[in-house]
Amino acid sequence: MNGIAVELIRIVVGLVVVAAFVGLSAIVLVYAERKIAGHVQRRPGPFEVGPHGILQAVADALKLIGKQLVMPTNADPFLYWMAPVLAFFPVLLLYLPLPFGPVLTVWEVNLGILLILAFAGFNVLALLLAGWASNNKYGLLGAGRAVAQSVAYEIPLLLSVLAIAFQFGTLNLSTLVEQQGSWPWQWNFVKQPIAFLLYVVCAFAETNRAPFDLPEAESELTAGFHTEYSGMGFGMFFLAEYANMIVVSGVCAALFLGGWKGPGADGFWWYLTKVFGMVAFMMWVRWTYPRIRFDQLLNINWKWLLPLATLNLLGTAFLMKVF
Repeated sequence: MNGIAVELIRIVVGLVVVAAFVGLSAIVLVYAERKIAGHVQRRPGPFEVGPHGILQAVADALKLIGKQLVMPTNADPFLYWMAPVLAFFPVLLLYLPLPFGPVLTVWEVNLGILLILAFAGFNVLALLLAGWASNNKYGLLGAGRAVAQSVAYEIPLLLSVLAIAFQFGTLNLSTLVEQQGSWPWQWNFVKQPIAFLLYVVCAFAETNRAPFDLPEAESELTAGFHTEYSGMGFGMFFLAEYANMIVVSGVCAALFLGGWKGPGADGFWWYLTKVFGMVAFMMWVRWTYPRIRFDQLLNINWKWLLPLATLNLLGTAFLMKVF
C-alpha cells in the first residue's frame, strides 16, 4: 500500500472520529449552555429529565431526529435542503489540521491555517442559501446580515492570524504550538496581545454568537436564516454552530494559548481544557451581554478592529524586519 493510500485511510478514519467527537461534544455543550444560562440569569435551567436534567440534551436530540421535515411553500427544494448539509459537513474538515496533542493531528499539513480559513467560508454560503431558499423575509434578512457580518469580520481575523504567521514564519498549527513554552508567560497571547484580542472578538462574530448574533436575532427576525427549518434541518445548523465554536476555540488555543502545552505534563488534556474553557467563556458572554445593533456591529469593525489589525500587522512586520 503506497503512502497516499495510507494517508487517505488515515483522513477518512480521522473524519469518522471527528464526527463522533462533534456529536458527543454538542450533547455536552447543549447541557452546559443551559446550565450556564440558568446560573447567569437566575433561571432554573434543565432539572426534570434525569438527575439535574442531565438527560435533557439527549431528549432534545431525539425530538429533533423524530420531527417531521417540513419545507415552506414555494421554497427552492434543492437549495433549501442543501443549506444545512453545507453548513455542517465542511466543518468536519476544519478539525483535520487541529493539533490535539503532540501526535494527535489527523492531517499534518504546512498550510493548516489556510485550509481552515478556506473551508470556513462554506458556512457563509450555507447561511445565504438557507435564507434565500426559504422564501421567508426574516430568513432573507438574516442571511443578508450573516454575509455582511462574516465578510466584515473575516478581514481583521485574517490580519490577526497573519501577525502570528509573520512572527513565527509558519502556517502549520503544530509548529506554532511547538514554538511556545509550557508556562502561560511563554504563550503567544503575551507576545501578541492585540492580535489575541482581535481574534477573540472576531471569533464571536464569525460564529454568530451574542453579542453578535444578529443573523438570528430572535426578537427581531424570529430566528433569521433558519426560521423555516425544523427537525434535523434545524439540528444540523445547531450542530454546525457548536462545531464552529470548538474550531475557533481550537485555533485560538493553538495560536495564542500554547495548544497542548501546559504546566506540569504536556498533553491533549491541556488542549481540551483550553478549548472547552474558551467555549464556556463564549457561553458566559452570550448570556451576560445584550445584542448590539447592526450599525454598531459594522462600526466596531470598520472604524476600530480593521485599523487596529492593520497597524498591528504592519508593526509586527516592521519589528521582524528590523530585529
